Amino acid sequence: MIKIGVIGVGSISHSHLDSYLNNPNAEIYALCDINPTTLARMAEKYKVPAERTFTSHTDLLKLSEIDAVSICTWNNTHASITIDALNAGKHVLCEKPMATNVADALAMKAAADKSGKHLQIGFVRRYGNDAKILGEFIENDYFGEIYYAKASYIRRNGNPEGWFGDKSRSGGGPLIDLGVHVIDLVRYLKGNPKPVSVYGTTYKKLLNRPNLKTPKSYYSASRQPDDPCDVEDFASAMIRFEDGFVLSVETSFSLNVKNDTGVIEFYGTKGGAKLSPKLEMYTEVLDYMADVNLVADTALSFDGIFQSEIDHFVDCIQNNTPCIAPAQDGVDIMKILCAIYESAESGHEVLID
Repeated sequence: MIKIGVIGVGSISHSHLDSYLNNPNAEIYALCDINPTTLARMAEKYKVPAERTFTSHTDLLKLSEIDAVSICTWNNTHASITIDALNAGKHVLCEKPMATNVADALAMKAAADKSGKHLQIGFVRRYGNDAKILGEFIENDYFGEIYYAKASYIRRNGNPEGWFGDKSRSGGGPLIDLGVHVIDLVRYLKGNPKPVSVYGTTYKKLLNRPNLKTPKSYYSASRQPDDPCDVEDFASAMIRFEDGFVLSVETSFSLNVKNDTGVIEFYGTKGGAKLSPKLEMYTEVLDYMADVNLVADTALSFDGIFQSEIDHFVDCIQNNTPCIAPAQDGVDIMKILCAIYESAESGHEVLID
């Protein structure tokens, strides 16, 4: 039985905690949060004794009984808490994004390498059945050469505010919060090609729509009236990879569109595919255009993917199973995200080493 500490018990932690509860090889042993009220409420819900709740992660990490931690805190704390946990001899599942800059991501990987402990990054979309099935078709060359992809993660009125809109804590807006999911999933399904350059743009036009009377669909649990909103509300980029593959990505918190959307499209020489969120595939049969309908569950389930992610984390620790979301992938995605922000700032293409 692996004893788990969860650091940061805000909204995203529910997906971790519920999944640990459903894993027969894991025990939720301790909780940590800087908000004592939230901490007490979550401890009661998940039946964690008060003496194993902490407002400082360093105190939690002193518990020798803890084998591993999930880090579900603000983005700007991912690096320091991860490094402290690894140095304390704990395995770590760190929520995405890995960090807010490349130097911190590299320091996290170095700490994992030095400690010999498992560091997994929370690229949860990798665990979906839609991704698994599409990956099987890609691996078997069903689409031929995949040379271009488009990905969008668009919200009409979806700035959660709170720390999400505060660049000092989040590191950025929809690009680092939402775009990270689709950029990572596309690259993962393509076999993790090396990124070589990006051209990116960001805009601060609608921000969090502060005067809008229509209720929001997304809220940060810790939002306060005086929280700043200084992140981009829209970002787009062209990402070029070493093998010639190109990804076009668009992501927003606030955009004047009819509906929120999340779509990924792949284009190959023998066929194409679309995740939105159910998998669709297109090809040619006997010189006729054809749509392929699989008799399989290809719809995205966020409950299911978090359970698969946590189960994989526990399995990696217990059985030394190769990790499908290792630290190096987190570093590579961090390089892409930071290059997009740099390109948007400079107005020029940025090369990635």
